[in-house]
Amino acid sequence: MEPLVDRTVSFRDLLVSPESYKGRLLVLGGEVLNAKRLRVGTQIELLQLPLEDGERPSHDRQQSQGRFFAMQQEFLDPATMTQGTRVTIVGEVSGSKTDHLDDVEYRYPTLIVKHLHVWRVQPYGQRQPGFSIGGFGGMGIGGGSRGGGGLSIGF
Repeated sequence: MEPLVDRTVSFRDLLVSPESYKGRLLVLGGEVLNAKRLRVGTQIELLQLPLEDGERPSHDRQQSQGRFFAMQQEFLDPATMTQGTRVTIVGEVSGSKTDHLDDVEYRYPTLIVKHLHVWRVQPYGQRQPGFSIGGFGGMGIGGGSRGGGGLSIGF
C-alpha cells in the first residue's frame, strides 16, 4: 500500500478541509478514545498523535492536533480497542462527521480503515515469564584476601 499513500497531506490539512481529500490514502497515528459497533462496522474515535520512527504514534498527547474517526468495515469487537490503545492506520479519507464532544459539536475527519496496526505495550516493570540464569562474583584485597562468588537462578 505504501506507493498509494499520500504523504503530502498533514493532519492539520485534513482537519481544515476533509472533503477535499476524499478518496486519498493516508497514514495516521493515534490513541483510542472510544470504539463502538454500528450497523456498517466499528467506529473508532482517535486522538491524533504524530508518527515517530517505524510509524509508531508518539506518547506525547500534547502534540495532538485533534480527533478523527476511523471506520473498520469488518467486524471488530470494541472490547479489543480499549481506551489508551495506540494504533497506526492506513485509511481512505471518506469525508467528515459531526458529532458531540462534551457540550459542543465537533467535525471529525473520517477514514475507512484499509490497514490497522495495534501497538502492544508492555507495562513498565512487567517482565516476561521465562527462565533466566545470572552470575556474580567479587574479590577484595586488604589485610587479608577475601573472595566470593555465586549463582542466581530466577523464574
